[in-house]
Amino acid sequence: MRDRTDHAPSLSSAAAPIGKKHTNWLVRPHQDPMLPDVARQFPRQDSMKAALFNPIRYSGPSPAGWPVAPSAYDLEIGRRSMLGGLENLQLGDELGFDWVTVAEHHYAGFSLTPNPMVLAGALTQLVKRAKIALLGPTVPILNPVRVAEEYAMLDNLTGGRVVAGLLRGTPNEYVTYNINPAESRDRFEEALALIRRAWTEPEPFGWQGRFYQYRSVAVWPRVVQSPYPALYMSGSSPESGAMAARNHVGLGLAFTTVPLASQAARFYREEADKLGWRPSIDQVLYRMGFHVAETDEQAMADLVESGAAKPHVGLTMANKAVLAGAMSSGYFGKAAEEQKERVAPRDAAERIEQGQILLGSPETIWKQICRVRDQVGAGILDLFPIVPIADRTRRSIELFGGRLLPRLHEN
Repeated sequence: MRDRTDHAPSLSSAAAPIGKKHTNWLVRPHQDPMLPDVARQFPRQDSMKAALFNPIRYSGPSPAGWPVAPSAYDLEIGRRSMLGGLENLQLGDELGFDWVTVAEHHYAGFSLTPNPMVLAGALTQLVKRAKIALLGPTVPILNPVRVAEEYAMLDNLTGGRVVAGLLRGTPNEYVTYNINPAESRDRFEEALALIRRAWTEPEPFGWQGRFYQYRSVAVWPRVVQSPYPALYMSGSSPESGAMAARNHVGLGLAFTTVPLASQAARFYREEADKLGWRPSIDQVLYRMGFHVAETDEQAMADLVESGAAKPHVGLTMANKAVLAGAMSSGYFGKAAEEQKERVAPRDAAERIEQGQILLGSPETIWKQICRVRDQVGAGILDLFPIVPIADRTRRSIELFGGRLLPRLHEN
């Protein structure tokens, strides 16, 4: 049996692994013989896809800012919020959405899914057709081998319907588990390489990297999809776009604007072209809010009634001290001010203008979708409800599924 040990140059070779192979994570995936056949993993097609994202927001009153005191949490409201979110995702599956999507956030009512793997496990018993996308675990603050194992479990439970997002998360997440945000990109790229190896290596192997060390890795169960589930990462900054391109990973663009997303997607494609490959349409995902009503006037009235028409401060800007620390750490990359601007609070009219939300009648929203398709080149729209009124949200999902999904799939 072959015995090979490749040590990361920054560490001593004294720590011998128990596993039979030892991976040097610094080998770039485009040089790695285990790199998947991208054309096979992402077959080219012209039609767009729609994903229904639900962050599982707390439906009761919640103080502004971050973190939010647990004393503000009501058990019954929390339970209803979780069950309502699951019901909406199940409805999306029944209506024909291509994916249902969950994510990871901590310490606030914005999202009740600090572990999206747990929620996805529940969804495997409810969602019978759509892919279950986790966009996703915040990899730099987690144990990457555990992430690989949990994804493998979900891929088995769904029969190979998992989409694997591996994200850096918002800056506040680094306070959650006390991880230095300045290490975020390097931690992420090492974790990505380790997770890929854990999914594809047929024998136990050891790992001695800069951030992660394991004497033996041998993931059971194996992933169902070959060589592994489709991978996505966020890529709004030039640094992240370049990383996605060199690792042959799909690009996710969230909480941004159409002009900035168009620029980021173009940069990603240019970087991929330099490396000799071409992303498929499915490898560019654009996340935005949506609300559909029978008329434009009704859609806007719903938004105003719910309070969602006002500018909203997101998690990134909810704590000024955390934001200042992230800025000084280099978390946002070289274009820090531009990255901060894309998540700045905006009113409803500006969010529509900037392509951050879809709002209106089915016909109006179709025109807004065409703008995203034509300017960003996104093959997947990841859509989250923006009117937190239960019956209006359900009707909006039904209208999108009945009146817009068929057109989306035909174009």
